[in-house]
Amino acid sequence: MAAEGMIAHTIQLALAPVFMLVAIGNIMNILSTRLGRVVDRSRMLQERYARTSGREHDEIVREIRMVARRIAIISHAILLLVLSGLTVGLEVALLFLEEIAGIDLQLAAAGAFMVAVSLLMAALLQFMRETRQATEALRIPETFLELDRKL
Repeated sequence: MAAEGMIAHTIQLALAPVFMLVAIGNIMNILSTRLGRVVDRSRMLQERYARTSGREHDEIVREIRMVARRIAIISHAILLLVLSGLTVGLEVALLFLEEIAGIDLQLAAAGAFMVAVSLLMAALLQFMRETRQATEALRIPETFLELDRKL
């Protein structure tokens, strides 16, 4: 009975990291959707690349460069999220190993959790960086805003 109580307690301890895994999965889903859209845009731009010249060609090249940066940022954020998720899995495994083997792994589990949170934060910073790049790329020229007119 005592062993069952300890396992139940370990499962309770593992719930917070599991919720973190759900959050990581949701963010990865968002990022993979964004990546798909950026890749589609990249393909379209690459098709237009050969058919343009002069100023239009330069604009295509600038946008291709921006898209390439966004792809790299999103890919890096996804890598950080995967590493964070794996570290959370390690933490859960350490919690159960500690309980089953009777080894004190509290510091290792805490360290794994801190690493996982740090990786998640780094991924979120990359996500913010990518969304800012996207916003910059979509900035509407002031000529279209007609700011000199009162509307």
